[in-house]
Formats: sequence, structure tokens, C-alpha cells
Amino acid sequence: MSLLWPGLLIVLMIIPLAVGAYIILMRRRRRFTIRYSSLAIVSQAASHQSWLRRHLTFLLFLIALTSLAFALSRPHATVTVPSNKATIVLAMDVSRSMCSTDIAPNRLEVAKDAAQAFVQNHKSGRQIGIVAFAGFAELIQPPTTNTQLLIDAIENLTTARRTAIGSAILRSIDTIAEVDDRVAPSDNVSASPGTLELPPSEPEPSPHIIVLLTDGASNSGPYPLTAATQAAARGIRIYTIGYGTASNQSLLNCGDLFRDEFDFQGFGFGAQTGSQDFRLQIDDETLKQVANLTGGTYYYAASADELEGVFQNLPTFLVATRETIEISVFFTAFAAIMILLAIYLSFRWYPLL
Repeated sequence: MSLLWPGLLIVLMIIPLAVGAYIILMRRRRRFTIRYSSLAIVSQAASHQSWLRRHLTFLLFLIALTSLAFALSRPHATVTVPSNKATIVLAMDVSRSMCSTDIAPNRLEVAKDAAQAFVQNHKSGRQIGIVAFAGFAELIQPPTTNTQLLIDAIENLTTARRTAIGSAILRSIDTIAEVDDRVAPSDNVSASPGTLELPPSEPEPSPHIIVLLTDGASNSGPYPLTAATQAAARGIRIYTIGYGTASNQSLLNCGDLFRDEFDFQGFGFGAQTGSQDFRLQIDDETLKQVANLTGGTYYYAASADELEGVFQNLPTFLVATRETIEISVFFTAFAAIMILLAIYLSFRWYPLL
């Protein structure tokens, strides 16, 4: 416990002054005590009144004053409470390789089904947001607890060229920052690896998490590990999912939306025209490092059942977080109880009638 206004503890000087005044009053009371004709009566009356009974009400009054003095100094404490504003951001890869048919009917459709099942079965009380990324990342559904909005957003996912894992991480951080002012927005980072700078100290754990699903390697945007350090600095855990079969040589099929000559710039993913090989292998080493750096876990799924199992095993339980709260009200309430108790005992032991 610490005090916001410790200088107001000077009010405690009232306590010794009150004790001194009480002693003076007790001595003056003895001087004006009525003389009884029989000393035996005085002796008998004194024997039935213990020291505690004579002074307890004043002691309760002193305790109340002390408690009020601490209340004025505005004490606050750091406590662990369940977080009811935790957010999960699903960052889903919609690069063209998600059209691979090695997981029938294709990777994207299976990923949609698994994500929608996750949303429907989600019971932790956290709100969920959806970020889609290809050449860059975009928030397609702000965090919400509305299941139907989330399902519709996932259903409308379409593919585009390239894969920007770092951009997905930064956009997910910004999504969390928009709903929690305790989380700082992301900073611009370089697309080259550079020097990986770890957070200077262990950050305050955050109740928010990012679930990043990708079937390839980052080939656009900020360097993933550099972006992950920003999540680590904010205490945000990233759970990465590597998705797809090894040595994939399957055909690409996303229905009518998949056409090499189609201009995907209208979808906002910065597409490039011309044919290219979209079947890049999963960069599981980078995904593992991103997860380890932020305190998350890396999962691998090579089938629909495995992907569904990964979503079911995600740690989405409602975590506890530490918050600093002012506890002056407790000191004030305790002081009120002491005063009421002192008044009750005074009327009980020394009735007016």
C-alpha cells in the first residue's frame, strides 16, 4: 500500500492532542466528584466499572480518527482482479497461397470454418477482433462480443498477394490500443532485420493476446521479430499458427476470385500483377521466435482437424491482471463503524434516562 497524499498524515497530530485533552478532562472530573456520605457506596460502584469499560469508547474514537487520517492521505494498492476487458485479435493470413488445395477444399475455407467455430464456441467473455493480412494488414472487424458480426467478417475474407506478418502484428497491437488506453500504439519499424532490441525490463503482463495464422513466410512489410518486440514490450502474448502441409505442390483454387490478371489493389492489399509462385514454405522458425519472444506458443496444423484442435486449445481463459485502485473508502467505512460502535456503547453503558 502507498499514499497519494502522504503529507496529510500530519492530521495524525490530532491524536496526541485528543489524548492530552482526555486526560485533563478526567482529572477535572475527579475534582468535582460528588462526595457520598458512605465510602462503601463509592467503593462498590467503582468495583463494577472496569478500566476497559471506562475508556473503551474513547479508544474507539481514537481508532476512528486514525483511520480517517489515512483516508485523507488517499491510500492506493495494487491488487489482482479478473480482467473483463481482455481482447483477442485473430490475425489471419489471406495471401494467395491460402488458395492451396492440399487441405480440401482449400486452406482459406478450412481456416474460415475453424475460426468461425472458435468464435461460436468462445465463452471466456473476451471480445474478439479480426485482422486480415496479405501485402499489408487491415482491421476488418473491431473487437466485439457480437458473434454474428465476427462470423460475417470471417466469411467475407478474400485473398491477395504477398505476406506481411510484421504488419499484421503491428496492426493487431493498434487494434488493442484502440480499446485499451493502457496499451501504447505501435511504432514504425524497418522492413530489414537489423538489431533485435529486447524490452529493457519485464513488462506488465497484459490480458490481451494475438492469434496469428499464416501458411507462409513474410515477404513484405516490417520484419516480424522487430514487430514482435513491440508486442513483448506491451506485455501482449502472440500465439502463432503455422498452417499447411509440407512440400505443398497442390493447385491453387479460390473460385472466381482467383485470377492472375485480377487487380487486387481494389481490395487494399497492394497487389502485384503477373504470375509468381505463391507456395512458400512455412517459416516456422520465425513463428516460434515470435511466440517465444512474447510469451506465447507456436502451433502447427497440417489438416482441418489439427487446425480445429489448435483453436480449441488456445489459452483464451479470462486472465487476472494487476490494477492500482484507491482504497480510501475502506478506511472511511472502518472509521464510521468505530464511531457508531462507540456511540452505541456509550448509550448502552451510560443511558440518559
